Formats: sequence, structure tokens, C-alpha cells
Amino acid sequence: MATAAGRTATDAPSNSDLEADIRQLKADIEELTRQLAKTRDDGYGAARRAAAEGVEQLRTQGEAAFESVRGSAQDIEAQLIASVREKPVTSLAIAAGVGFLFALLSRR
Repeated sequence: MATAAGRTATDAPSNSDLEADIRQLKADIEELTRQLAKTRDDGYGAARRAAAEGVEQLRTQGEAAFESVRGSAQDIEAQLIASVREKPVTSLAIAAGVGFLFALLSRR
């Protein structure tokens, strides 16, 4: 007698064969689940390390930029002090003019 799959009744798998196949499938699914969990954990750890390294690099760059701006501000301050000491009357006139402009702008 032929079945729909082209097998005879004697070619059909036995219950024990089906049970073994099901057990194997369950074992394969459990192994895949463990591998996916490991891959997820590894990916999370790698992303976290990359983010930490990025934060550290940005912090270092920020500190370097801050020090650069600080050095520039100190240079400008030193030049301003030297200029005021060389030409005190001119510096006073410039300061008065800037103050007058700020007063005009603040009235509006």
C-alpha cells in the first residue's frame, strides 16, 4: 500500500525514530538558544567596551581643547596687560568707548 509520500506502510518511520528525532530537535534548539544568548552577551560586552573607549577618548579630547583655550586666554590676558602698561591713556579711552557702546545697546 502506497502512502502520499510515495512510501509503503513498511517504510514509515517508527514511533521510536520519531521520538529520537524530536529529542534531537529539542537538543539542537537548546544549543541554538545557548549560542544566541552567548552571541548577545558578547555583542553587548563589545558595544559597552566601545562606548567606554569612545567616552574616554572624548574626555581626553575635551580636556586638551580646554587646556588649549585656557592657554590662549592666558596669552591674550598677558598681551592686554602689556598693552595697557605701554599705553594707559589709549587703553582708558578704548575702555570708555566700549562702555559707551554697551550703554547705548542696553537702552534699546
